[in-house]
Amino acid sequence: MAIPVQQPRRGASRLSPCALAHLALIAIALGGCSFDLGSISSTPDKEGAAKATPASNEAQAYTTRGQALSRAGKIEEALAEFDKAIAADPHYADGLYCRGLLYQSQRQHQLAIDDFTSANGLTPQRAEPLLGRAISYLAMDKLTEAAADLDEAAQADPHNAQVWTTRGLAYERLGDNAKAAASYNHALGIRPKDDAARTGLARVGGKAG
Repeated sequence: MAIPVQQPRRGASRLSPCALAHLALIAIALGGCSFDLGSISSTPDKEGAAKATPASNEAQAYTTRGQALSRAGKIEEALAEFDKAIAADPHYADGLYCRGLLYQSQRQHQLAIDDFTSANGLTPQRAEPLLGRAISYLAMDKLTEAAADLDEAAQADPHNAQVWTTRGLAYERLGDNAKAAASYNHALGIRPKDDAARTGLARVGGKAG
């Protein structure tokens, strides 16, 4: 499911057409719960797997149905399933994260931020909720908050090219071309064919490192 980016309200955001297109590509790459989160709320070891509860299993089942409905474009039905998942287990980070993506796809960015914040609190070592929240902050023109989230996401997952590309955009919009160029270069070091990072680097006058 492609995630549209919130168009700037009058007097709010001053995104250039290039930056808007870049942000849209980032959101599409992130979005729709269309990729395996690796059970963002679970731990990889056997002890963690043994801690699954009936509530978390029920929440997982609702979330899986919500993902399928989301991919089919059945937004209201998907939201209802994610709501059920969170009601079954308020600490199920996957459900919160996926609902956040769905809110983001509907340009309900504050609701998305709330869910990403909750998911991040439950999984502080994962970059995905931070990246999701940063994209909504960027759409709302909250640049400082976005950059802070992306700094943290880069520490949590330094090999995530999408984090570095988005960080480049955040710092570009903040007017810090040096940090933007460094971020775009880092993204290209991980993913050399990242067109968004390459064009971003050109915009800030940087050179491929």
